[in-house]
Amino acid sequence: SEPSRAFEHYIKARAAELRGNDKAPASLAAWNQQRTALRNNLRHAWGAWPSQAAPLNPQSHGVLQRDGYHVEKLSFQTLPGVRMTANAYVPAKAGKLPAVLCVHGHWPGAKQDPVVQSRCLGLAKLGFFVLVVDAFGAGERGVGKALGEYHGEMTAATLFPVGLPLSGLQVYENMRAVDYLLTRPEVDGNRLGITGASGGGNQTMYAGAFDERFKAVVPVCSVGNYQAYLGTACCMCEVVPGALRFTEEWGLLAMVAPRALMVISATKDSPQFSIREAQKSLLLAGPVFGLHGKSANLRHATFESPHAYNQPMREAMYGWMTRHLKGEGDGSPIAEPRFQTEAPEMLRCFPGQTRPDDWVTIPKFAAAEARKLLAGKTSAHTAATWQAQAKLARTALENQVLAADVSDNKQSQPASRSNFQSQGVSGKAGVRGLVLFLDASTEADQTIKATVKTLLDVRFQVLTLSLRATGANGISNDKIGRAPDHNTGQWSLWLGRPLLAQWTHEVRVALDQHLKANPPLPVTVIGQGPAGVVALCAAALEPRIKRVVSIGSLASYITEVPYEGQRIGLLAPGIVRDVGDIPQLAALIAPRPLIIAGAVNASGATLEAGTLREQFAFPRRIYQLQKADAALTLLPSTSTEAILRALE
Repeated sequence: SEPSRAFEHYIKARAAELRGNDKAPASLAAWNQQRTALRNNLRHAWGAWPSQAAPLNPQSHGVLQRDGYHVEKLSFQTLPGVRMTANAYVPAKAGKLPAVLCVHGHWPGAKQDPVVQSRCLGLAKLGFFVLVVDAFGAGERGVGKALGEYHGEMTAATLFPVGLPLSGLQVYENMRAVDYLLTRPEVDGNRLGITGASGGGNQTMYAGAFDERFKAVVPVCSVGNYQAYLGTACCMCEVVPGALRFTEEWGLLAMVAPRALMVISATKDSPQFSIREAQKSLLLAGPVFGLHGKSANLRHATFESPHAYNQPMREAMYGWMTRHLKGEGDGSPIAEPRFQTEAPEMLRCFPGQTRPDDWVTIPKFAAAEARKLLAGKTSAHTAATWQAQAKLARTALENQVLAADVSDNKQSQPASRSNFQSQGVSGKAGVRGLVLFLDASTEADQTIKATVKTLLDVRFQVLTLSLRATGANGISNDKIGRAPDHNTGQWSLWLGRPLLAQWTHEVRVALDQHLKANPPLPVTVIGQGPAGVVALCAAALEPRIKRVVSIGSLASYITEVPYEGQRIGLLAPGIVRDVGDIPQLAALIAPRPLIIAGAVNASGATLEAGTLREQFAFPRRIYQLQKADAALTLLPSTSTEAILRALE
């Protein structure tokens, strides 16, 4: 197939291979065993949640008195120092009420958006206590203080290196929202439901599957199947790293059984959320409800509609919640009461610019987690201590972060052999060595061409490797926002095979192929831009690489703002947790020569000389421990002449 589709075809073929034999469990005992394994796999994919819940410390930010109900503006702590903004819609009714947690999707106003308000108001008018929350990074919890911010692409991506994807944090925070509901004297904790649409529908499915305190679960315009995500663009908040290795979406839906699940789909929705794709998942989830003797607790409601959470959909949800949380009716739609939505600003806990300046955003949270994780990875005091640490780090890099995949050597893979070109003088005397030049640029880079020409002029043989899903091997429409490889990076994560793993494998395959066919030469690997991190990973694992040059590459995964000019593909889940930051990767190359030239921060700005030295102080110490201080070169610029002098 043409290069622009090769990677997509490979990803889809691998997913089909992984999940092609899925079938409904034959017995309840078999399902219970499968369910336990699925739950454990989800917990592993979502990373380590706190072993002890932080105090909720709820705060009130004002009350709106309305006819028949009032709206409380409130916030509470979900993680240490992290606060969730919320609105509680409280009916003026005596006694313990059933309650519904409403989670928003990608509507710009988040919990304040009129589309989201509507379901809250309808439920409150029908006698339900309603809690609606802002997801981490959205609504009042964005990087900035204004409403309308999107928490996906390079904002959510800051969480991957620390191994805490946003999909899992959303589940944890929504479980903390339930903890808050249980503190309210108006709420009957045995009658809880959850609903949301789009990204909120995903949150509904995951929280509903994982937290059995929810007795009625209604995901809207969100259910399809994971394989349908491949080839499309979805939000990073929906990605469960490696999910296709252990389940398809039907497994999550089946986890709700025997509790009540209504899936709402629209005829004009995106392919990944279409009725057809939802039916594939329900076909395997349905029998699990049957094994419990609760087939009536699963319903698929479809509507002639685009992607939405419109009035007919809401009325279907009201009927379902009334049946399963109040024990009234047969689950048929209930007419929506009349209501008036509020101006979004009225519902904010922190109107305008009044949110505290020390508010913990997604990138700030990720940076703090990274610093905690690194505290134990920067303490080598002797060469022997470091050798033991390095051995553990290489094992983790190889087996956990960049875990090999059986498909790596199959024909379906867009193999590296078609992606590299050899230039130079291998047959002539006096060749100084082989340079493997890694290219992950989006377009032809004149700097790369100039550097390669210079290397050829001084008698290096040069092998240029265009990494898969980049440059000429890229796909159309891959870029979303600040993420140049948003879609290919995301699809790879679903397979549990981050692009960094695939790129590192390609480097090793290129070495195998070239060194078999040519006289052995000392190998230098040069990585330009994002490919510099690939060069570090490959050399950390590959002793045949004798020297590494990283040009204009990321200096640290840690950032308190979203990444700019980097690639999703570099953000392998858990790399900081399991191995370390980029300086720790650099240290794994010692005592071999390493040149770091023109390293950049997460915003793409080149580090000044002093900051560069400070950033790479740890590998400097490791090189000193190994009596190889001169082998580490830090250059503030990407000057070809300076790099060539260092190569001399």
